[in-house]
Amino acid sequence: MNRHTVRHALAALAEAGTVHSRRGSGVYVSVVPADYPLGRRVRFHQNLLATGRTPSREILSRETRAASAEEAEALGLAPGDEVLVIEGLSLADGVEIAHFRSVFPAARLPGLMPHLERLNSITAALARVGVTDYTRASTRITAHVADAVMALRLRLQEGAPLLKSVAVNVDSRGIPIEYGTTWFAGDRVTLTVAPD
Repeated sequence: MNRHTVRHALAALAEAGTVHSRRGSGVYVSVVPADYPLGRRVRFHQNLLATGRTPSREILSRETRAASAEEAEALGLAPGDEVLVIEGLSLADGVEIAHFRSVFPAARLPGLMPHLERLNSITAALARVGVTDYTRASTRITAHVADAVMALRLRLQEGAPLLKSVAVNVDSRGIPIEYGTTWFAGDRVTLTVAPD
């Protein structure tokens, strides 16, 4: 096919919003942003399935370490108490939509890490250690731009818009069980607030 024909076709697709180009990288199919409700019960798999998307997760790291001052405060721990940390990517239809870090109080949730490793679901892993339900106590959302590391992880251009969510989840007694930070790709996710 003639190069000029391809350029004209790509220009027409770009004008229609079907594709976008990244200088020096290529032309990519544009992703329609996934609606992601934030409410009292935020569940990754359920949220995406409800929008007709196929959810998946890729775990990048797992560790047990001392809590930072910020993590300890959010979880009601003493600085330096042991926490379980899991980081990874959340995908919708195979496309990276977010990078997440979840921090759990180790002493409150004994045996959680093996379940996190095996089940690849925070909700299912928590259920295995006796937390059958949990709710969102707080969510703080701020706007950021992707640095080189986050751009690489989410397959974005450096400087692309991100929505950073910092949240605390509590068990049925109101005790903090998860301190989570998620960096959403701004052009791939629409955060919606549910009135529940």
